[in-house]
Parts: sequence; C-alpha cells; structure tokens
Amino acid sequence: MDPAGSEQDLETKEQYASVYVGREEDIKRSERITAVVHDREVVIFYHKGEFHAMDIRCYHSGGPLHLGEIEEFDGRACIVCPWHKYKITLETGEGLYQSINPKDPSAEPMWYSKGIKQRIHTVTVDNGNIYVTLSKEPFKCDSDFYATGLFKVIPSFF
Repeated sequence: MDPAGSEQDLETKEQYASVYVGREEDIKRSERITAVVHDREVVIFYHKGEFHAMDIRCYHSGGPLHLGEIEEFDGRACIVCPWHKYKITLETGEGLYQSINPKDPSAEPMWYSKGIKQRIHTVTVDNGNIYVTLSKEPFKCDSDFYATGLFKVIPSFF
C-alpha cells in the first residue's frame, strides 16, 4: 500500500483544493466575477454582505448566469437567468417557481422549490483574498451537464 496515497486520491484532493479567484474589495466593487476553478467555470456573487459561488451556466438550458440580475423571491435572493428567467437561489441552488391552485379562484400564487438544480460552491475569505472550493456533494445537479468543456464561456488560454 502506498503511504502517500494513490494517484486518484491525489487528483481528488487537487480537484477540491481552494483556488484564489480575486481580491475581496474588487469583488465587492463589481458585485460578481467569473473564474475557472479546476477546469469548472463558476460565477462568484457579492450580495448583501455575502459571497456566493455557483456553476456559471444555468441548469435549464445553459444560460449565462453571470449576466443575470439578482432579485428577491419569497424572501430569498435569486439569480434570474437572462435566457428563460429561471430563478435560482444563491444560498442553496434551488430552482424556484410560482404556482396557483387552478381549482381555487381566490388562491394566491405561492413559491415552490424544484429542489437543488444548480451546483453551489464554497467561498472563503482569507486576509482580503477570495478562494473558491468546488462542491464535494456526491449527488448530481442538473447544472453538471453544462459544466463540461462543450459549454465553456470563459476562454481557456492553455
């Protein structure tokens, strides 16, 4: 047995190592940036005093979330995809939709969750530097499909 670990273990550790993406004051000023973290494109938002990171492409049809607007729905901050107006919570990556009971004409529209659709990544602030660590969650997110090389929006120079 290799005491240093296998090559696969080393690759996994490297894939989940934190990556520097920018200075805190720059991201606060611009309110969003895009970055490549271990070959995965992410968008980092600064909204109401908090940093959030998620896959850059919308889970629904690959829309560019870095071009969307942040709005509040049902008390939750969401990025609204500019292509089809899908609403994705910044905190959890849930897709939200509004619905009404057609059998109750006096019913108020209510907000519901489609579940986690967009992969959310961890943002860490250390001494004015911002780092992103990719999600280690084992479940598949719909946004994983658009996180491959075929759909990249940030040019690769390597």
